Amino acid sequence: MASTTVPLIDISPFLEGSPHGRRDVARAVADACEDIGFFAITGHGVPAETTNRLRRLSHAFFGLSEDEKARAIHPVAGTPRGHRIFAGEALGKTTGADAPADFKEFYHFGRDDWPDDDYHCGAEGSRYFIPNIWPENPAGFADAAMGYFRETEKLSFVMMRIAALALDLPQDFFQDKINEHVTAMRINHYPAETPDGVAGQIRAGEHTDYGLFTLLMGETAPGGLEVRTRAGDWINVETRPDIFVVNVGDLLMRWTNDIWVSNPHRVVNPPAGTKLSQGRVSIAFFQQPNYDAVIACIPGCTGPDNPPRYGPVRSGDYRAVKYEVAEIAG
Repeated sequence: MASTTVPLIDISPFLEGSPHGRRDVARAVADACEDIGFFAITGHGVPAETTNRLRRLSHAFFGLSEDEKARAIHPVAGTPRGHRIFAGEALGKTTGADAPADFKEFYHFGRDDWPDDDYHCGAEGSRYFIPNIWPENPAGFADAAMGYFRETEKLSFVMMRIAALALDLPQDFFQDKINEHVTAMRINHYPAETPDGVAGQIRAGEHTDYGLFTLLMGETAPGGLEVRTRAGDWINVETRPDIFVVNVGDLLMRWTNDIWVSNPHRVVNPPAGTKLSQGRVSIAFFQQPNYDAVIACIPGCTGPDNPPRYGPVRSGDYRAVKYEVAEIAG
């Protein structure tokens, strides 16, 4: 029977425990990925102060005037860097729907160091290895953002080792496919007051994520994340600053030949009449493989009765298509 809840998994036995403990964690992750594609983790090792500092400074940034935020504006379509204006994206369009713009603004950043070579700085690499754009205010924002990025980057490597074990693969199976990853991190900001909009307009329209795992830190406030179960029901996903909500993205689902599910999810508006003292912040690490990684069915995920469902696709090409569809001019 399909789950109607998102399981909470303590991954510390994988980090600190015996082979038996690591296997138990991997089995719990596999069950969640096959069933609902979402789970939450504790015991992850990311310091609370690293998270809380970025949360504080994110609220400060999004509280600035529009003119000041515009000094760090998102530069061109398909470039995940800098501030993106309110209602500048419609995630629901990535499912093929004629969806309205989302009630959110966001800030993108990513890796800040790479070798000066053709892979990273050539015609193709320069589309992915892009200098970050930082605001003048609040002071310390860039340092806090990159400190958080490095902690979640380490955690993402752990999660892919868990994934490999869960799929009965060598723990380093994914390493050479993610060692030059082109992950984008996004700080979402949802306003305290929901604007007037069109029917069905919400904080983030129904969509799936594009890459491997998404690692999400969210706040506890009305108007949050919902995931659609295999039965078609929408259920609430608890978010709070001391846990990460993890979900399977499209490329990881393709790699596993749909054994693991990249489930549709959305962010809903607070109930009508809700009075909030401030907007809501969530911070997402959208783990993406190397841009030239070829995503093809893992041998153990196919057989005579379960042929590959997808042809091979390059990671960077897949992401570029999704970015283009979701983008709104302006």
